[in-house]
Amino acid sequence: MAESGQFVVGAGLDGQPVGQALRLANRHGLIAGATGTGKTVTLQRLIETFSDAGIAVFAADVKGDLCGLGAAGAPQGKVAERIASMPWLNHQPMAYPVTLWDVHGQSGHPLRTTLSEMGPLLLGALLELTASQQAALYAAFKVADREGLLLLDLKDLKALLAHLKSHPEVLGDDSALFTSASSQALLRKLAGLEQQGAEALFGEPALQLEDILQPDGDGRGRIHLLDASRLVHEAPKVYATFLLWLLAELFEQLPERGDADKPLLALFFDEAHLLFADTPKALQERLEQVVRLIRSKGVGVYFVTQSPGDLPDDVLAQLGLRIQHGLRAFTTKEQKSLRAVADGFRPNPAIDTLAVLTELGIGEALVGTMEAKGTPAMVQRVAVAPPQSRIGPLSEAERAALIAQSPLRGRYDKPIDRESAYELLSARAEQAAAQQVEQSKAASGGKKAEAEGGIAGAAGELFGGLASQVMKATLRQAANQIGRQLVRGLLGSLMGGKRR
Repeated sequence: MAESGQFVVGAGLDGQPVGQALRLANRHGLIAGATGTGKTVTLQRLIETFSDAGIAVFAADVKGDLCGLGAAGAPQGKVAERIASMPWLNHQPMAYPVTLWDVHGQSGHPLRTTLSEMGPLLLGALLELTASQQAALYAAFKVADREGLLLLDLKDLKALLAHLKSHPEVLGDDSALFTSASSQALLRKLAGLEQQGAEALFGEPALQLEDILQPDGDGRGRIHLLDASRLVHEAPKVYATFLLWLLAELFEQLPERGDADKPLLALFFDEAHLLFADTPKALQERLEQVVRLIRSKGVGVYFVTQSPGDLPDDVLAQLGLRIQHGLRAFTTKEQKSLRAVADGFRPNPAIDTLAVLTELGIGEALVGTMEAKGTPAMVQRVAVAPPQSRIGPLSEAERAALIAQSPLRGRYDKPIDRESAYELLSARAEQAAAQQVEQSKAASGGKKAEAEGGIAGAAGELFGGLASQVMKATLRQAANQIGRQLVRGLLGSLMGGKRR
């Protein structure tokens, strides 16, 4: 439990609690260790302490067992022994307020964002574009932002690409960036994304930040869990890009908070190496900048991975809390990595950090916290305190009950397909076709059927069978007004005026 402005990780060798001030929890952190050493249980423990302190949590549930937070624990065996060894713990089995999310909408509320909100930088990383393809995507988004063409889902972007290919004059000075080859390459990349099932991520209603920041009725922070057990294996790029988008949204939308007694939100990114794997240099540099600056917005970011070496050095240098579970070192490379991990802690004369790293048992960790003045404390060997919720997953019936009782029930479950680039461009094509029909009739003095058939065929070929809808003038004016307000931030996500 969080007491006197502290959150406790576990007990040191002297049996006393080891923890850190809540006001320093926005200095980010790391939970690392080999498979089977207890990272997930430690993650569960930290999530509980933040929730108890009234801090909202968003975490990725990669293995599917973090959802046990939604049920009370039943400690027995070694877990019960660990609890008995910590008389100060005040352990009380309880369930925590959990909201379940799933990109595919099967094991939680559907989780969506829009292409307009994500922006060209993150989308380009998701599509793994070349430099020329990325430039073409930037040009397309520039037109969309300028003309109020909202890109909500993949069909909107495909319609825009087809439009620009046939009307390059719309690009203005950027026409040289958008070639026929780049357009075709982007369409192929989007088709590949659809094959991964990623189209489910894009659309509306999109996730609203205020919904994940709302506390529970009893004052505890609500815990939002993204079921990534399927996503991380089938579409790891989609998983990583969504988390980066969420980080960017928080950075752009939250106001500065300065020094506070506790963070507003804690993010836990499991399989953190995926966030940085094959990331373009420009994106990685901006990501590192966001991680450095977002703490002033009241957000703590906690990375979960097997080795600290999975993270860039510039990110590691910003981490205040380090929880290192046991590591294995069988090869020369692994032994070198082990020494680097040991050197990352402030030395403790009472502990041989390098030796302990390979001796740690399940549920034990080397912990480096921050002292009250913000400097690193000496590393300690810690027995991690067990969580108060269930260690292990919920049953399907329990998961369904959580979803049914969710305060967000009905808010995100039904998709919305409002008027956007797809409909706008289809309406423009229909209007242009009608005008050409009238011109053809006037020039030839008739042959209505032949002219209409020819124009309809041209429009159908251009837009690939897109359904045509006539857009009302008032909505077109509103879309153009939105376009004039669009401003993109550090990671390319929309800022300020873009909110619906």
